[in-house]
Amino acid sequence: MILERSGSIMKSYFDIEGDGGSDVIAQVEAQQEAVREALSGVRNLVAVGSGKGGVGKSTVTMGLAQALKGRGASVAILDADFNGPCQAHLAGLDAHPWIPSPQGLAVPRRQDGIGVVSMGSLVPASQPVSFSTVSHGDEHVWRSTKEFAVLGQLLSSMAWGSLDFLLFDLPPGAERTVQYADFLPSGVSFVLVTVPSDISRSVVARSVSALAGTSAQMLGYVENMAGYFCRDCGEIKPLFPSSGTKLDLPLLGRVPFDPELASLCDSGWPERRDEAHKAVEAIHVVAENLLQALEAQE
Repeated sequence: MILERSGSIMKSYFDIEGDGGSDVIAQVEAQQEAVREALSGVRNLVAVGSGKGGVGKSTVTMGLAQALKGRGASVAILDADFNGPCQAHLAGLDAHPWIPSPQGLAVPRRQDGIGVVSMGSLVPASQPVSFSTVSHGDEHVWRSTKEFAVLGQLLSSMAWGSLDFLLFDLPPGAERTVQYADFLPSGVSFVLVTVPSDISRSVVARSVSALAGTSAQMLGYVENMAGYFCRDCGEIKPLFPSSGTKLDLPLLGRVPFDPELASLCDSGWPERRDEAHKAVEAIHVVAENLLQALEAQE
């Protein structure tokens, strides 16, 4: 597609000869090597995405971290949603500084040991996380480019150490999900989150199709808000009409909506394993199926 601006045709990347002396390829390769070195002690990289916003990716990510930690795994989370970072609040690590160490920036940790790296620890909730772009005349460095540069710096600068799991909480958008699949180190596995509606499943299905064209491994999907738990009657009742849209992925589990889970999130998800929460109980099932899916890939 030809784009026109102010009467002139904008050049695409492929129309530009050379790199202007920036040696950008060498810079990218150096960053990739730094990321690989920083993550050398991490056994499993798992990205939690969707393509659809508002499906509860962040809650599922924190729930999985809690469930995996409860099984004796060492776990950390990287909040890759820079525009809406919420893992810091979910972890109870608002306004938590990042402290330098000899190995790099120390990963902020909850009392239970789960590490959480989120821009929400640095930027107050009332303020946006803004990225300055470089402009000169009609030339721009797009925001997404800056975001991935920051992501690379975070991955390479944090002292991750030895971890069983590093979970990535991805931003919404099918195209964004694919961009992260291309950017993240090889070997990353994807878990996609949906709610049981045709709209949500159709958007997530686009992510499934797009990811199939990458080297990313897809472990399965989680159906979040799969009914709501009625505490008065003790039953899980329908929340959405039944959907006829199918996802060509294994189902890792269904997590019902439980108002008390929302209360847990707002309070920084205190360290406890309360099986009275039907949603928490369901997330433990997802974690078990996730572990089995990872074992099947080995």
